[in-house]
Amino acid sequence: MGIVEDAHSVKVLGTGKDIIVLAHGFGTDQSVWKHLVPHLVDDYRVVLYDNMGAGTTNPDYLDFERYATLEGFAYDLLGILEVHQVASCILVGHSLSAMVGVIASIARPDLFSKIVMLSVSPRVIGFEQEDLNQLFEAIQANYEAWCSGLAPLAVGGDMESVAVQEFSRTLFSMRPDIAFSIAQTIFQSDVREVLKLVTVPCHIIQSVNVTAVPAVVSEYLHQNLGGKSIVEVLSSDGHLPQLSSPDVAIPVLVRHIRYDIPA
Repeated sequence: MGIVEDAHSVKVLGTGKDIIVLAHGFGTDQSVWKHLVPHLVDDYRVVLYDNMGAGTTNPDYLDFERYATLEGFAYDLLGILEVHQVASCILVGHSLSAMVGVIASIARPDLFSKIVMLSVSPRVIGFEQEDLNQLFEAIQANYEAWCSGLAPLAVGGDMESVAVQEFSRTLFSMRPDIAFSIAQTIFQSDVREVLKLVTVPCHIIQSVNVTAVPAVVSEYLHQNLGGKSIVEVLSSDGHLPQLSSPDVAIPVLVRHIRYDIPA
Protein backbone atom coordinates (compact mmCIF):
# COMPACT_ATOMS: atom_id res chain seq x y z
CA MET A 1 0.00 0.00 0.00
CA GLY A 2 1.37 3.41 -0.99
CA ILE A 3 1.44 6.57 1.10
CA VAL A 4 -1.72 8.02 -0.49
CA GLU A 5 -3.74 4.86 0.10
CA ASP A 6 -2.41 4.52 3.63
CA ALA A 7 -2.90 8.18 4.54
CA HIS A 8 -6.50 8.25 3.35
CA SER A 9 -7.59 4.63 3.96
CA VAL A 10 -8.53 4.37 0.27
CA LYS A 11 -10.85 1.48 -0.63
CA VAL A 12 -11.92 0.46 -4.14
CA LEU A 13 -15.06 -1.66 -4.45
CA GLY A 14 -16.92 -3.04 -7.43
CA THR A 15 -15.72 -3.78 -10.94
CA GLY A 16 -17.75 -1.49 -13.18
CA LYS A 17 -16.22 0.50 -16.00
CA ASP A 18 -17.36 3.91 -14.73
CA ILE A 19 -15.81 5.25 -11.55
CA ILE A 20 -17.57 6.97 -8.66
CA VAL A 21 -15.61 8.71 -5.90
CA LEU A 22 -17.41 9.19 -2.59
CA ALA A 23 -16.01 12.04 -0.49
CA HIS A 24 -17.30 12.78 3.02
CA GLY A 25 -17.70 15.98 5.00
CA PHE A 26 -16.32 17.32 8.27
CA GLY A 27 -16.76 15.14 11.34
CA THR A 28 -17.47 11.96 9.39
CA ASP A 29 -15.47 9.36 7.50
CA GLN A 30 -16.17 7.07 4.54
CA SER A 31 -18.61 5.05 6.66
CA VAL A 32 -21.16 7.85 6.15
CA TRP A 33 -21.78 6.32 2.69
CA LYS A 34 -22.69 2.87 4.03
CA HIS A 35 -26.30 3.11 2.82
CA LEU A 36 -25.28 4.27 -0.68
CA VAL A 37 -22.44 1.89 -1.52
CA PRO A 38 -24.59 -1.27 -1.92
CA HIS A 39 -26.58 0.50 -4.66
CA LEU A 40 -23.43 1.24 -6.69
CA VAL A 41 -20.98 -1.65 -6.50
CA ASP A 42 -22.75 -3.83 -9.06
CA ASP A 43 -22.49 -1.20 -11.79
CA TYR A 44 -19.55 1.02 -10.87
CA ARG A 45 -16.05 0.98 -9.47
CA VAL A 46 -16.45 2.88 -6.21
CA VAL A 47 -13.54 4.73 -4.62
CA LEU A 48 -13.90 5.62 -0.94
CA TYR A 49 -11.40 7.59 1.09
CA ASP A 50 -11.09 9.51 4.34
CA ASN A 51 -10.22 13.19 4.39
CA MET A 52 -7.05 13.98 6.25
CA GLY A 53 -7.95 14.72 9.85
CA ALA A 54 -10.79 12.22 10.06
CA GLY A 55 -10.42 10.00 13.11
CA THR A 56 -9.47 7.03 10.94
CA THR A 57 -6.44 8.78 9.43
CA ASN A 58 -2.92 8.84 10.83
CA PRO A 59 -2.34 12.29 12.38
CA ASP A 60 1.37 11.96 11.59
CA TYR A 61 0.51 12.69 7.96
CA LEU A 62 -1.33 15.90 8.79
CA ASP A 63 0.33 19.19 7.90
CA PHE A 64 -1.71 21.97 9.55
CA GLU A 65 -0.45 24.56 7.09
CA ARG A 66 -1.47 22.44 4.08
CA TYR A 67 -5.05 22.18 5.35
CA ALA A 68 -5.39 25.82 6.31
CA THR A 69 -7.18 26.20 2.96
CA LEU A 70 -9.52 23.93 1.01
CA GLU A 71 -6.86 23.62 -1.67
CA GLY A 72 -4.97 21.18 0.56
CA PHE A 73 -7.93 18.79 0.47
CA ALA A 74 -8.31 19.34 -3.29
CA TYR A 75 -4.67 18.34 -3.85
CA ASP A 76 -5.35 15.17 -1.86
CA LEU A 77 -8.34 14.31 -4.07
CA LEU A 78 -6.33 14.88 -7.24
CA GLY A 79 -3.51 12.77 -5.80
CA ILE A 80 -5.87 9.87 -5.10
CA LEU A 81 -7.20 10.04 -8.66
CA GLU A 82 -3.66 10.08 -10.03
CA VAL A 83 -2.48 7.11 -7.97
CA HIS A 84 -5.50 5.06 -9.04
CA GLN A 85 -5.12 6.17 -12.67
CA VAL A 86 -8.63 7.63 -12.80
CA ALA A 87 -9.11 9.39 -16.13
CA SER A 88 -12.68 10.47 -15.39
CA CYS A 89 -15.08 10.00 -12.49
CA ILE A 90 -18.37 11.04 -10.97
CA LEU A 91 -17.63 12.75 -7.67
CA VAL A 92 -20.24 12.55 -4.94
CA GLY A 93 -19.19 15.13 -2.37
CA HIS A 94 -20.84 15.89 0.95
CA SER A 95 -20.53 19.38 2.46
CA LEU A 96 -16.80 20.21 2.74
CA SER A 97 -15.90 17.69 0.03
CA ALA A 98 -18.34 19.11 -2.49
CA MET A 99 -16.51 22.44 -2.36
CA VAL A 100 -13.20 20.58 -2.45
CA GLY A 101 -14.48 18.92 -5.62
CA VAL A 102 -15.34 22.32 -7.08
CA ILE A 103 -11.77 23.51 -6.53
CA ALA A 104 -10.28 20.28 -7.90
CA SER A 105 -12.52 20.44 -10.97
CA ILE A 106 -11.37 23.96 -11.80
CA ALA A 107 -7.79 22.72 -11.86
CA ARG A 108 -8.57 19.47 -13.71
CA PRO A 109 -12.05 19.53 -15.32
CA ASP A 110 -11.10 16.54 -17.46
CA LEU A 111 -11.09 14.29 -14.40
CA PHE A 112 -14.74 14.87 -13.49
CA SER A 113 -17.74 13.98 -15.65
CA LYS A 114 -19.98 15.55 -13.01
CA ILE A 115 -20.16 16.48 -9.35
CA VAL A 116 -23.11 15.40 -7.22
CA MET A 117 -23.15 17.87 -4.32
CA LEU A 118 -24.96 17.09 -1.07
CA SER A 119 -25.62 19.68 1.66
CA VAL A 120 -23.15 22.20 0.35
CA SER A 121 -22.52 25.92 0.62
CA PRO A 122 -19.72 28.04 -0.88
CA ARG A 123 -19.36 29.59 2.56
CA VAL A 124 -20.87 29.00 5.98
CA ILE A 125 -23.55 31.64 6.55
CA GLY A 126 -25.21 32.99 9.67
CA PHE A 127 -22.00 33.56 11.65
CA GLU A 128 -20.41 36.89 12.46
CA GLN A 129 -16.74 36.91 13.45
CA GLU A 130 -17.71 37.12 17.13
CA ASP A 131 -19.85 33.99 16.68
CA LEU A 132 -16.93 32.20 15.06
CA ASN A 133 -14.60 33.23 17.86
CA GLN A 134 -17.04 31.78 20.40
CA LEU A 135 -17.34 28.61 18.33
CA PHE A 136 -13.58 28.12 18.17
CA GLU A 137 -13.23 28.85 21.90
CA ALA A 138 -15.89 26.22 22.64
CA ILE A 139 -14.01 23.59 20.62
CA GLN A 140 -10.79 24.35 22.47
CA ALA A 141 -12.38 24.59 25.91
CA ASN A 142 -14.33 21.31 25.88
CA TYR A 143 -14.29 19.32 22.67
CA GLU A 144 -16.52 16.55 24.01
CA ALA A 145 -19.22 19.00 25.06
CA TRP A 146 -19.01 20.79 21.72
CA CYS A 147 -19.42 17.49 19.86
CA SER A 148 -22.40 16.56 22.01
CA GLY A 149 -24.06 19.83 21.10
CA LEU A 150 -23.18 19.75 17.40
CA ALA A 151 -24.24 16.19 16.60
CA PRO A 152 -28.02 16.48 17.15
CA LEU A 153 -28.04 19.98 15.64
CA ALA A 154 -26.27 18.87 12.46
CA VAL A 155 -28.07 15.57 11.97
CA GLY A 156 -31.52 16.63 13.14
CA GLY A 157 -32.67 14.52 16.05
CA ASP A 158 -31.78 13.71 19.64
CA MET A 159 -28.96 11.64 21.09
CA GLU A 160 -31.18 8.54 20.99
CA SER A 161 -31.15 8.67 17.18
CA VAL A 162 -28.93 6.05 15.54
CA ALA A 163 -27.76 8.63 12.98
CA VAL A 164 -26.86 11.14 15.71
CA GLN A 165 -24.95 8.45 17.58
CA GLU A 166 -23.10 7.49 14.39
CA PHE A 167 -22.11 11.08 13.65
CA SER A 168 -21.10 11.55 17.29
CA ARG A 169 -18.84 8.51 17.02
CA THR A 170 -16.92 9.80 13.99
CA LEU A 171 -16.83 13.37 15.32
CA PHE A 172 -15.50 12.24 18.72
CA SER A 173 -12.82 10.19 16.97
CA MET A 174 -11.16 13.31 15.57
CA ARG A 175 -8.26 14.63 17.60
CA PRO A 176 -9.48 17.90 19.16
CA ASP A 177 -6.64 20.08 17.87
CA ILE A 178 -7.15 18.71 14.37
CA ALA A 179 -10.91 19.28 14.54
CA PHE A 180 -10.27 22.84 15.71
CA SER A 181 -7.87 23.54 12.83
CA ILE A 182 -10.12 22.08 10.13
CA ALA A 183 -13.21 23.80 11.57
CA GLN A 184 -11.32 27.09 11.25
CA THR A 185 -10.56 26.29 7.61
CA ILE A 186 -14.18 25.43 6.83
CA PHE A 187 -15.87 28.29 8.66
CA GLN A 188 -13.49 30.88 7.22
CA SER A 189 -13.49 29.63 3.62
CA ASP A 190 -15.39 31.44 0.86
CA VAL A 191 -15.31 30.05 -2.67
CA ARG A 192 -18.07 32.21 -4.17
CA GLU A 193 -15.64 34.03 -6.45
CA VAL A 194 -14.53 30.83 -8.23
CA LEU A 195 -17.95 29.29 -8.84
CA LYS A 196 -18.07 30.87 -12.30
CA LEU A 197 -14.91 28.95 -13.23
CA VAL A 198 -16.61 25.58 -12.77
CA THR A 199 -17.41 23.95 -16.10
CA VAL A 200 -18.26 20.45 -14.86
CA PRO A 201 -22.02 19.66 -14.61
CA CYS A 202 -23.19 19.89 -10.99
CA HIS A 203 -26.16 18.18 -9.33
CA ILE A 204 -27.06 20.12 -6.17
CA ILE A 205 -28.99 18.11 -3.57
CA GLN A 206 -30.16 19.71 -0.35
CA SER A 207 -32.40 18.87 2.61
CA VAL A 208 -35.36 21.19 2.95
CA ASN A 209 -34.55 22.15 6.54
CA VAL A 210 -30.90 22.68 7.51
CA THR A 211 -29.77 25.45 9.85
CA ALA A 212 -26.21 25.82 8.52
CA VAL A 213 -27.08 25.39 4.83
CA PRO A 214 -30.57 26.75 4.09
CA ALA A 215 -32.24 25.66 0.86
CA VAL A 216 -31.78 29.13 -0.67
CA VAL A 217 -28.06 28.35 -0.95
CA SER A 218 -28.83 25.69 -3.56
CA GLU A 219 -30.46 28.27 -5.80
CA TYR A 220 -27.47 30.58 -5.33
CA LEU A 221 -25.14 27.81 -6.49
CA HIS A 222 -27.42 27.03 -9.42
CA GLN A 223 -27.33 30.66 -10.57
CA ASN A 224 -23.59 31.17 -10.09
CA LEU A 225 -21.87 27.96 -11.18
CA GLY A 226 -20.20 28.36 -14.56
CA GLY A 227 -21.44 25.09 -16.06
CA LYS A 228 -24.74 23.24 -16.23
CA SER A 229 -26.44 22.56 -12.91
CA ILE A 230 -29.65 21.18 -11.48
CA VAL A 231 -31.18 21.41 -8.00
CA GLU A 232 -33.27 18.94 -6.04
CA VAL A 233 -34.51 19.65 -2.51
CA LEU A 234 -35.09 16.57 -0.36
CA SER A 235 -38.05 16.15 1.97
CA SER A 236 -35.64 15.54 4.84
CA ASP A 237 -34.10 17.47 7.71
CA GLY A 238 -30.50 17.75 8.73
CA HIS A 239 -27.08 18.13 7.21
CA LEU A 240 -26.41 14.40 6.74
CA PRO A 241 -29.52 13.00 5.02
CA GLN A 242 -27.53 10.06 3.60
CA LEU A 243 -27.18 8.93 7.22
CA SER A 244 -30.33 10.23 8.91
CA SER A 245 -32.88 9.79 6.08
CA PRO A 246 -31.44 7.12 3.77
CA ASP A 247 -34.88 6.09 2.49
CA VAL A 248 -35.29 9.62 1.14
CA ALA A 249 -31.73 10.53 0.21
CA ILE A 250 -30.27 7.37 -1.29
CA PRO A 251 -32.76 6.94 -4.18
CA VAL A 252 -32.24 10.60 -5.11
CA LEU A 253 -28.46 10.28 -5.01
CA VAL A 254 -28.56 7.14 -7.17
CA ARG A 255 -30.86 8.83 -9.67
CA HIS A 256 -28.56 11.84 -10.00
CA ILE A 257 -25.51 9.61 -10.33
CA ARG A 258 -27.17 7.80 -13.24
CA TYR A 259 -28.89 10.85 -14.78
CA ASP A 260 -27.11 13.47 -16.85
CA ILE A 261 -28.35 17.05 -17.17
CA PRO A 262 -29.71 17.59 -20.72
CA ALA A 263 -27.64 19.82 -22.98
